[in-house]
Amino acid sequence: MYRALLFGFCLFVLIGCESHQQEAVPPLLLVNGEQLSREEFLESFKRTLHPEQQLSQVEHEELQRSFLVQLIDRMLMHAEARRLRVFVSPAEVDAAMTSYRLDYPDDETVLHEMLEERGLSMQEWQAELRESLILEALLDKAVYPKVTISEDEISEYYETHREEFDRPAQVRARQIVVADEAEGQRLLGLLRQGEGFASLAQQYSLSPEASEGGDLGFFSPGKMPPEFDAVVFDLPVGKISDLVKSEYGYHLFLVEEKRTAARLDRQEAAEKIRHQLLLKKRETAYHDWLQGLRSEAQITVDWDQLSHLQESPKAY
Repeated sequence: MYRALLFGFCLFVLIGCESHQQEAVPPLLLVNGEQLSREEFLESFKRTLHPEQQLSQVEHEELQRSFLVQLIDRMLMHAEARRLRVFVSPAEVDAAMTSYRLDYPDDETVLHEMLEERGLSMQEWQAELRESLILEALLDKAVYPKVTISEDEISEYYETHREEFDRPAQVRARQIVVADEAEGQRLLGLLRQGEGFASLAQQYSLSPEASEGGDLGFFSPGKMPPEFDAVVFDLPVGKISDLVKSEYGYHLFLVEEKRTAARLDRQEAAEKIRHQLLLKKRETAYHDWLQGLRSEAQITVDWDQLSHLQESPKAY
C-alpha cells in the first residue's frame, strides 16, 4: 500500500514536472505582456500561404519574418483599440459579410472554395472580418481625423502638376458584337430600318456590356483595340458604323457623344487632387502613428523558435 502510494506520488511529481517544463517554454513573441506561442504563429502563418506555393528556404524565412512584423503591428493596434474602446457590433459584421457575399450572387460555392483554400471556416472568416472592421474603425478614430487638405495645398499641387490634368479627346460609344458576318449584316439592316441600338445590343450582342445596351462609356485613343479607334473617332455623333471585324468577332458601333481634348481647370481638378493628397497624407499619418506605438512598446522576439533561425533571443 505504501509503495503504491509512493509510486502514485512520484508519478504525480513527474507529470507535474513535465507539465511545468511544457508551461515554462517561453513565448515566441511578447508584446507589452501579451504572448504569442510558436505554434500559434505557425498556424497563422500557414494560412497566408497557398497550398501549392513553392518557396526556397530563404524565401520561407523572409516571409516568416515579414509576417511576424505584421503580427506585432496587429497586436499593438488591437491593444490600442481596446484602450480607446473601439468596438464593432454583430450587426456591422453581418452587414460586411452580406456585402462580400454580393460578389458571389450566383454561386456561393466559389466563396466556400476560397475559404477552404485558405484553411478557414465560415466562423474564422467572420472573425477575420470583424478584426478588419475594428482596425478600420480605430484608424477612423485615432489617425484619419487629424489629416486635412487645405485649399492652398490643392492650388499648389495643381500649379506644379498641370500636365496631369490634360484630358485627351474622348468618345462615348455603344457596340454590338456577334460571332459571324451574316448575323452582323442582318442586325445592321435592322438598325438602318430604325431599330433601337441599345435594344438590339441587349438581345444579340455577345459582349459583357450587352446588358447595358452595349454602352462602352467614354474612352480615349489607345484604350480599346485598334480596330475600334480606327472607326469610332472618325464616326459622327449619332451615326452607325459599317460592320467591323476584329479577333473578338464582328462589331457595330454607335457614337453617342464626343469630348474634345482639354485641360481641366483648378475647380474641375480639385476633387481629384483632394482625394489624391488625402490618400498620401493618410498613409504617412498611419505609418507615423504606428511607429509611435512601436517606439512606446516593450517587444521581445525569441528568434530561436523560428525554423532555421539560430539567433539568440533579442529585443525587436
